[in-house]
Amino acid sequence: MLHMALVFLVIGLIAAVLGFTTIAGASFAIAKFLAGLFLVLFLVFLVIALTAAKKIVD
Repeated sequence: MLHMALVFLVIGLIAAVLGFTTIAGASFAIAKFLAGLFLVLFLVFLVIALTAAKKIVD
């Protein structure tokens, strides 16, 4: 997922340089959404892992 966010970011940068502002805006929006989703999922799985590790240690 993070890989696709970076791909959309690169596509947005190239489109912005070439003057395709609509494509660039859409690519940046998709990249921002995917990066945010990745961050939320990462934090959820981190909390789950820490909780499970604490139960194993106790």
